[in-house]
Amino acid sequence: MASDQIRQMVNFILQEAHEKANEIRVKTEHDFNLEKQTLVHEAKLAVQDEYTKKEKDREVQERIARSAEIGQCRQKKMALRDDLLTSLMKEASSKCKVVADGSNYPALLQKLIVQGLIKIEELEVVVFCRKEDVNTVKKVIPAAVKEYVDIMEKESGIKLTPKVTVNPDRKRDLPESSNGGVKLTACAGKIVCDNTMSSRLSLVYEELMPSIREILFPEA
Repeated sequence: MASDQIRQMVNFILQEAHEKANEIRVKTEHDFNLEKQTLVHEAKLAVQDEYTKKEKDREVQERIARSAEIGQCRQKKMALRDDLLTSLMKEASSKCKVVADGSNYPALLQKLIVQGLIKIEELEVVVFCRKEDVNTVKKVIPAAVKEYVDIMEKESGIKLTPKVTVNPDRKRDLPESSNGGVKLTACAGKIVCDNTMSSRLSLVYEELMPSIREILFPEA
């Protein structure tokens, strides 16, 4: 009788142990599956985030590359335009040299001296020119002074007596790059009127630059 009760108690304990073990197994499997799902989901999110980040990085790099390519094209285009404008300037400069070799050059020098005297408005003026123009400038100075005096007398009623001389120092003659013309100075060089051909060409070039660009590059 006592053995039967002990056997029943043992069976009951074993049954309870099996049931408890089964509950633990089920709960463990459930927790494992839940944890696995969580890990898989987090891994998917991480992969998606990584893919999204790489895609954004790729798009950014493409935009940077595209922007750099556009910038390079613009730079090349601007360089070609600058080269063309520079060549036009050089061609115009060569035309100035032709003018300086022409028969009307002495008359042009006279007009340039008169213009310079009007701009400077000083009574003692030194004229600078190229070495090959010294004799021609000396010849036209008297006529230029007379023309200047007549203009000022007509405009103001005052007869001026300016002293206009040619620079005596041949080392200070204008360079060939001036393409001719004259440079007038007064007050020991403090006042300067650059009436060289290259200077006048630069002024005209700057004034006409918008029109030149519009003609050459209408799409810009």
